Amino acid sequence: MLSMTGVVTIVQEGRFQLLDDDGVSHQFLLRYSAAPDPEQLPALLQQRIRVSYSNPTNLIGHAAHKIVLLETA
Repeated sequence: MLSMTGVVTIVQEGRFQLLDDDGVSHQFLLRYSAAPDPEQLPALLQQRIRVSYSNPTNLIGHAAHKIVLLETA
């Protein structure tokens, strides 16, 4: 499983955009078995997170399996 850290910049339903530490934006789709639930994504807006993900061949973007909120400075 791959992982990435960054700041959540956009949230819409079960999707979100992450701005990584290099300034590159990445699109994620929350997997049905992922933590948190889609209803909890808006609370992560502008928060620094670590996301564990995979790259399915049938999606444009990444499939988020697990999200961990990181402490802010």
